[in-house]
Amino acid sequence: MDISAYLDRFGLLAVGLIAFVAILMALYGLAELASRRDRNRAVATVFLAPAVLFLLVGLVYPAVRTFAMSFFGSEGDEFVGLRNYAWAVSDPDALQILINTALWIIVVPLLSTALGLVYAVLIDGRTGERVYKALVFLPMGISFVGASIIWKFVYQYSGTGENQIGLLNAVLRGLGLQPVNWLTEFPMNNFLLMVVLIWIEVGFATVVLSAALKGVPIEMIEAARIDGAKPAQIFWNITVPSIRSAIVVVAVTVFIATLKLFDIVRAMTQGHYGTDVLAHNMVEQAFRLNNDGRGATLAVLLFLLVVPVVIYQVRNMRRQELEAR
Repeated sequence: MDISAYLDRFGLLAVGLIAFVAILMALYGLAELASRRDRNRAVATVFLAPAVLFLLVGLVYPAVRTFAMSFFGSEGDEFVGLRNYAWAVSDPDALQILINTALWIIVVPLLSTALGLVYAVLIDGRTGERVYKALVFLPMGISFVGASIIWKFVYQYSGTGENQIGLLNAVLRGLGLQPVNWLTEFPMNNFLLMVVLIWIEVGFATVVLSAALKGVPIEMIEAARIDGAKPAQIFWNITVPSIRSAIVVVAVTVFIATLKLFDIVRAMTQGHYGTDVLAHNMVEQAFRLNNDGRGATLAVLLFLLVVPVVIYQVRNMRRQELEAR
């Protein structure tokens, strides 16, 4: 496409934006002429219109189109009904992808939240607490690809008889054991990849849960100690119930981040050796294998996995608001 075509498109975009702004200004002018009650509604409508429009164009329309594409073949021109969904739940490779994804969304949120909570409790109120938080939070500043490269060096395998530059294999050689090609050993390789995301998300969990711990009433803890409660009893019966909402927020956030996982799998194994997950294979199907139908089907499955968690979180927030009142 030559430069003139780009200029033509830019001109059309500029004209469209100008027209859109002019329409908003006209509607706002009409709202000023209306009665007070109608004016407030009209002004609210005018200012909400761009957000609603962008939501429809950027979210609702792509979601509906993706759902429709999941009923068509690879080229998007042949209606195949539920054939793509049947493939997703019957094909051995697709089933392995679903199993891997299930393992990720169970193990990663659970361990990230649990380790973050334990670490937050251990450093709470101690000298140097800010330094300890900063140290565990540092991985959050690294991109998923950067973290994957770091851990790929940890798992690096150079072959039997070769000098091992990978940390784990260097330790094994130091102990007189044979090195292991960690990233090709199924199913262990899946859990080794999970370590990368857990390493990143523990910092987020620690910071959020540490802030929540500051809100636990010290009077309740002191009263429990006077009554003879042990530290474990205080933790499970007072601390955890008091920060339950923060724990749920952390777990849900990590859960959604895990479902979107693409970078770690792509950078470390490219989905080979039984490590593929939904988000990665969705991109593979749609862009490398040029199968739009299966790619759309995997996208719909991802959406269906997220919806129940979002609904639960919304209801949980509403319940907290009612309790606060």
